[in-house]
Amino acid sequence: MPNGICHLSIAPVRVLADDTSEMRTQLLYGDHFSILESRKHWSRIRIAADGCEGWVCNKQFSPVSGEDLQALEEKNAPAFAADLVSFSSTAQNALIPVLLGSSVGHAEILGHCFEGSTTRGERGKDQLVDTALLYLNAPYLWGGKTPFGIDCSGLTQMVYRINGHRLLRNAAEQATQGEALSFIEESEAGDLAFFDNKEGAIHHVGIIMNDNYIIHAHGKVRIDRLDHTGIFNTELGRYSHQLRVIKKIL
Repeated sequence: MPNGICHLSIAPVRVLADDTSEMRTQLLYGDHFSILESRKHWSRIRIAADGCEGWVCNKQFSPVSGEDLQALEEKNAPAFAADLVSFSSTAQNALIPVLLGSSVGHAEILGHCFEGSTTRGERGKDQLVDTALLYLNAPYLWGGKTPFGIDCSGLTQMVYRINGHRLLRNAAEQATQGEALSFIEESEAGDLAFFDNKEGAIHHVGIIMNDNYIIHAHGKVRIDRLDHTGIFNTELGRYSHQLRVIKKIL
């Protein structure tokens, strides 16, 4: 099966092979994937990190062999960009902006030189909230995964990824991971809280902080109060989300 790697800062992954189609998720610099179907202008892909599938424009990735990817990953531990914005330079000395959480360990396979700080390997649960705070006030963007636009499950996925742990892409999928807790009092900072809609479908997720607070993406990445009912938005003076379950991932 052919493979590809994103050589740009960000590339949208869409539901349909059309520029106007809904964005399902994003590829960040260095993300690699399997190509399931190829057309003249679009390819249907499956992202290696989380199995998410969608369509990406053929101009926004480079082909790469599975053997080269495997050799690189066996040689180096995964490395992710630790700065909000850093840069990779090409062989022609062109600079490519690289955003927080990008897979910079793959710069070598693109023939690029990454210039910035990185994080490698698994880090402890106590690092999760500090990482989440790097995204504070990032605007909400459906399908987004960057400090310049992110959705609720993109936030949780990226925070865990930067700390060396894998989460699936959307809130409902993430809710299938980890161990369910019975009460908020059992939770720790870094655990995930999931929320459902009127039909009972899980549609929102956030990261629990100390002292009954939660950081989540709702309009922007923000901090609100959390209790047994759900998220209380003090600006609105009401609950914005109804608590469904708390999951301990680490």
